[in-house]
Amino acid sequence: MQITDVRVRKVAKEGKLKAVVSITLDEEFVVHDIKVIEGEKGLFIAMPSKKSADGEYRDIAHPINSGTRERIQNIILEKYEEAIQQEDVELE
Repeated sequence: MQITDVRVRKVAKEGKLKAVVSITLDEEFVVHDIKVIEGEKGLFIAMPSKKSADGEYRDIAHPINSGTRERIQNIILEKYEEAIQQEDVELE
């Protein structure tokens, strides 16, 4: 499985949510609404989720193993940083 496209939509408001991301896998399958969040230990991603009847949030789509999650997170955070740097260049 290859991540063939990453689209970053930065969030303008203040808060922990920094961006919402869509990734394309093998140019055939898209996962929308992956969130980039600023946590106490730095940036991390949260997979798309919905609130269940008991009030808990449950992932709708997610990697099966930690290696795949780490690979997806690394690529998304790299693209997020590139988007931030591009924004800084455009403001100069």
